[in-house]
Amino acid sequence: MENRITKFLVWCSGVYPEFLTKCPTEVSKYVGLGGVIFFTGVFAALSSGYALYTVFDNYLIAILLGLIWGVMIFNLDRYIISSMRKKREFFQEFLMAFPRIILAVIISIVISKPLELRIFQKEIGPELIVMEQQAYTQAEAQVKSRFSGKQEQLKNEMLLIEQRIETHREKRNELQRIAQEEADGTGGSKIKNLGPIYKIKKADADAAENELYRLIEVSQSRKAELERQLFLNDSLQLAELNSLQFAKRDGPAARIEALQHLMNDSPAIRWASWFILLLIIVIETAPVFVKLIAAKGPYDELLAVEEHLYSTTAIEETGKASAKVRNDVQQWPEPERSFGNDRLDATLKKL
Repeated sequence: MENRITKFLVWCSGVYPEFLTKCPTEVSKYVGLGGVIFFTGVFAALSSGYALYTVFDNYLIAILLGLIWGVMIFNLDRYIISSMRKKREFFQEFLMAFPRIILAVIISIVISKPLELRIFQKEIGPELIVMEQQAYTQAEAQVKSRFSGKQEQLKNEMLLIEQRIETHREKRNELQRIAQEEADGTGGSKIKNLGPIYKIKKADADAAENELYRLIEVSQSRKAELERQLFLNDSLQLAELNSLQFAKRDGPAARIEALQHLMNDSPAIRWASWFILLLIIVIETAPVFVKLIAAKGPYDELLAVEEHLYSTTAIEETGKASAKVRNDVQQWPEPERSFGNDRLDATLKKL
């Protein structure tokens, strides 16, 4: 069992087993490196699986797509680590690894957010309820604002009608008072009689009262129409308010927004979120830094020799092929030889 695990972790590290068997002292180093790469993929699968579950609300889809994401991250790490070659200068190696570090930070941000949502799930739940209530209150305010303009317009028109009637009533009362004072001698000419002056004032008061009655009669129908419109407007508003429902907010975007609210309100959650992100960055960049800080060992020397031998052999084979072609061209007749030399030179330049 231990041998199988060792072989699996060695495979995860991306090394060539046939070379590693010649360097037994390097086995433990690459077993550790393979473990780091493997668990990076595991963390990626778990994080993406939870994030996808909040989207699709389906275990099968979340597990399947989470595994695909985890395998992709694992394969990416394995490829990059296996393609890194140990050099004599650390700065040169770091420049080669720098794009991978940037990529690791981006991947870490993507991976860490679902984990944060899962860790702070109990705190996010109440915040989602608050956000739902705020959304309902906002929708309610929008409905009221849409009907309030018409409502205010109808109420203002009814108020103007009442004010006009009240103005005419005050005018009628004032003219009646003046006529009465003329009749009892307390005002006007100060003569107590029902003479022509009184009759004129009494006629003015009667005209004002008739005008008031006509205004009230005309206004009654308009007030009835305004009251009908006001009732209809209130009914429509009440119907829309009753149709409002609390929108369920449980998706990834809503949860991220709720977590952001919690981070703004709570320094403890904000610091915890940053530490989780830093932890994931450390885990994600660990394969690269382990490869960077590891000393150049026998396996690296053996791999460098093998690659050098391959390059040397390729150059020798290319040289032999060029010499053979040149020798064959020399045996051609003169016109064909000149054409063949031109083609050979062009081919050699490409090589």
